[in-house]
Amino acid sequence: QEEPRLDVLINNAGIFQCPYMKTEDGFEMQFGVNHLGHFLLTNLLLGLLKSSAPSRIVVVSSKLYKYGDINFEDLNSEQSYNKSFCYSRSKLANILFTRELARRLEGTNVTVNVLHPGIVRTNLGRHIHIPLLVKPLFNLVSWAFFKTPAEGAQTSIYLASSPEVEGVSGKYFGDCKEEELLPKAMDESVARKLWDISEVMVGILK
Repeated sequence: QEEPRLDVLINNAGIFQCPYMKTEDGFEMQFGVNHLGHFLLTNLLLGLLKSSAPSRIVVVSSKLYKYGDINFEDLNSEQSYNKSFCYSRSKLANILFTRELARRLEGTNVTVNVLHPGIVRTNLGRHIHIPLLVKPLFNLVSWAFFKTPAEGAQTSIYLASSPEVEGVSGKYFGDCKEEELLPKAMDESVARKLWDISEVMVGILK
């Protein structure tokens, strides 16, 4: 409402492997924060993004999408909840959302791409219980092998600002390079169905 234009939207809010809980709107927390929140915010800002074109949307996913599936019978995980699978489901949803949005934005000069940042040293893993005896070793490993937040942000920054990806849309990136997706992340019928159901869940369609 306050800004006359919007050049870049980066959807990076996330929660990781939390115990079963719900958002204020009654959604399973990981699906609600990681997918539905991005879906709603992006849709609310689409008009401004289109009027500001050329503009870009960037969605932060995870390689762990590979272990997820979209179970339309239990999207809210009320029948069963596995915190690892539900995280992976939300990250697969990020990719399907990106690809369907790219299809809908063709010809608008608004692009949308999705990325995995790698394993980054942040408090995203605060819900993971690490035994006290193992903690020093874990800390050592994380300092040696995990990315710093600045390193983890590089692909997001690249997709938000690099001239190299001007006009590129609907693609999946890691370490500032395009990467291949598993077939389940490219299933157009699942992506469209997820879009339609998400619209109803967040109240865009009554």
